[in-house]
Amino acid sequence: MSRVPRLAAVAAATALAVAGLTLTSTPSVADDRHRDADEQPVITEEARPDCGADQRDLARAGDRFSQGCLSESELEALGGNEASLAPGEQASLEMELLANIPKNGAFSDYGSFSSDLAFQDDYAFAGNYNGFTVYDISKPKKPTQVAQVLCPGSQNDVSVHEDLLVLSTDSSRSNDSCDNTSQSATMKESWEGIKVFDISDPEEPAYVAAVETKCGSHTHTLAPSKDGDDLFVYVSSYSPRDTFPDCQPPHDLISVVQVPVDEPAAARLAAEPVLFPEGGNPSGNGSRETSGCHDITAYPEKDIAAGACMGDGVLIDISDRLNPVVTETVRDTENFAFWHSATFNDRGTKVVYTDELGGGGAPTCNEKTGDTRGANGIYDIRGGQLEFASYYKIPRTQSDTENCVAHNGSLIPVKGRDVMVQAWYQGGISVFDFTDSANPRELAWFDRGPLSDTQLMVGGSWSAYYYNGYVYSNDIQQGFDVLRITEKSLRKAQGHEYDDEFNPQSQPSFNG
Repeated sequence: MSRVPRLAAVAAATALAVAGLTLTSTPSVADDRHRDADEQPVITEEARPDCGADQRDLARAGDRFSQGCLSESELEALGGNEASLAPGEQASLEMELLANIPKNGAFSDYGSFSSDLAFQDDYAFAGNYNGFTVYDISKPKKPTQVAQVLCPGSQNDVSVHEDLLVLSTDSSRSNDSCDNTSQSATMKESWEGIKVFDISDPEEPAYVAAVETKCGSHTHTLAPSKDGDDLFVYVSSYSPRDTFPDCQPPHDLISVVQVPVDEPAAARLAAEPVLFPEGGNPSGNGSRETSGCHDITAYPEKDIAAGACMGDGVLIDISDRLNPVVTETVRDTENFAFWHSATFNDRGTKVVYTDELGGGGAPTCNEKTGDTRGANGIYDIRGGQLEFASYYKIPRTQSDTENCVAHNGSLIPVKGRDVMVQAWYQGGISVFDFTDSANPRELAWFDRGPLSDTQLMVGGSWSAYYYNGYVYSNDIQQGFDVLRITEKSLRKAQGHEYDDEFNPQSQPSFNG
């Protein structure tokens, strides 16, 4: 694998000082198989006093979780769904938990939500609202934590490319370093965007650069140039306001950051292509009004991308990396509240879109909500057009204290079939087959009990991805999980290994 020359020691030290970056490493804290019930996250009354205060806490986190803080009457309207598992219990079918590393250090408190994952060689990089963690997964059953980088700025979604790590900041900060505090987006000097780190030594990440982008970076997607000289980063953000100087309506664009692979310190904002020149989904049209994108998944090998853009699902031509163009748009104003993320099948003939009903903080996996809302929408691509095929939602009812909705997942490399593993917050992890687009079916699952059987709390698996024979999950409260799928028909997938790295939002082909 070609790698960027490691930054000189002096340059790295300087970058650390400029970034205000705190780097710590801890020994292995991996548990074998199970965690005891008394090892639940520490949640104080001060952190979770009541729904009203919780809503303020979650709003400050800079995400949509506060939408899930329901009033007493709203909870009663769900019908009184009870937990099938007690706090601390777990259950599964054709899947087993092998190891867990609990949140620790600067990331141990309730509000330090675990977020997205990326992989390179024998390392997993795990985002957290307070920074990111690096795990050595050379022995998947016994992973070890080798670095923890303190760098506040939700969501801190991560991607990796050669010697570079890209980190998203989507909460308004006092500056672009890792030594920052929260600061109102109404102030022109506030900062949001992406940060770039050197990970030539994954156990000693070094801050390299930062690029400010309009409305910050909720998520981002990597699309390397065809000659390999540049890394293009598609930055997704949304929800502009007239009072935000750097995030003005209509915000019908994405930001494209260009990072020279051999000179990452020269990263710059290169383009701001407008994806919705005629406007996206309007307000009052069933789904959320479109004012930006939440997530884009690229398939660089095929020069295509799929965007989940609030009220719109789109296909994008990225053959010209600097000038992505929307080629197809679809809406579901009956069942999709918020187009959240997308995953192609390996042939690029289907897209699985997710609906993050309730902002990720609500209990939507129940009979009252139904099986077509807060679900996946599976679309076939025929002649460049998106054609709806079916919905998929986990078949298990979750309790009123468990936030549950479709979230991040990836393909499992089984040739000739379309199989995906996916996180559902406190609904756990689901493996499903959508080879027959109209009739998806679940093959395996893993589910922990609720964080509380009396209080609605934000937790569960944020991201669940298949990488080199195992499923890795970043649990919002419980930490880093390693699981194995035991379902017999999927065993052949264990023989597939990704080349060097894996970013689920920059899909590679596993059929070669």
